[in-house]
Amino acid sequence: MDEVRIHDVWNTNVEEEFGKMRALIEEYPYVAMDTEFPGVVATPLGMFRSKEDFNYQQVSCNVNMLKLIQVGFALVNEKGDLPPGGDVWQFNFHFSLNEDMFSQESVELLRVAGIDFNRLQTEGISMDVFGELLTTSGLIVDDRVTWLTFSSGYDFGYLLKSITLSDLPREESTFFQFHRSLFPRSYDIKLLLRMPGCANAKLKGGLQEVADQLDVKRVGARHQAGSDALLTAKTFFKIKQQFFNDSWDKISQVVQGHLYGLGSSLTLHSAHKSDDPLIEAVHAAQSAPITAN
Repeated sequence: MDEVRIHDVWNTNVEEEFGKMRALIEEYPYVAMDTEFPGVVATPLGMFRSKEDFNYQQVSCNVNMLKLIQVGFALVNEKGDLPPGGDVWQFNFHFSLNEDMFSQESVELLRVAGIDFNRLQTEGISMDVFGELLTTSGLIVDDRVTWLTFSSGYDFGYLLKSITLSDLPREESTFFQFHRSLFPRSYDIKLLLRMPGCANAKLKGGLQEVADQLDVKRVGARHQAGSDALLTAKTFFKIKQQFFNDSWDKISQVVQGHLYGLGSSLTLHSAHKSDDPLIEAVHAAQSAPITAN
């Protein structure tokens, strides 16, 4: 296995590490991303227009109430290869168990995974600094950059919050306008699993379970964002090669920009049932319930 170095990024080296990514993004324009956050603490109440409307309201109310703990970025090229040296980045955010809201179960899971909450409180990155550096990093607002994710409603929600430093939009349609502007090209692996060909393999579960079924090996600790981001990249390219080698051009057009569990009423959905099984598969996936990874 090639060398992999997961860089822990804190408030003391955040500018330096963003500079390294900025220098690499042109040659390594695929950004696999994962976030770690303190769970789900709220469920929206009331009447909802659809399952996906409920899903978005749940994502937005939790993202608005909670703070990020980690973001992981793995930059790879069109073959899925890391830069020389195998650099992967793991950004650690300021978080206080005394002041910030969290799910006890989620925090215990992250603590067991090796998250140092004491250090997060003293050396964690502030959201505004991260958002400013991400905005000027070359990673966003560029359709030459492709984002790779796994069930990423929460992930993109937290990134959007870090960039705008405000609550997520009330309306899902506005959220997707931001998403299309900031992340013009993105693929959600969880959507790919529903596509014909891949769906026949009956790959199920979260990222780790899908990777295990594909014999994709993890580097680093589960439930740490850097390791999860790298596993996301490796899993995406394994799926693309194994199931969509001859059909990627068509598949990519159907799933590009869509997020698992969100947005079918705003994107492909129409009053009439589509005859295209690809579009119907996306519709079904966009209405599926979202869980925190």
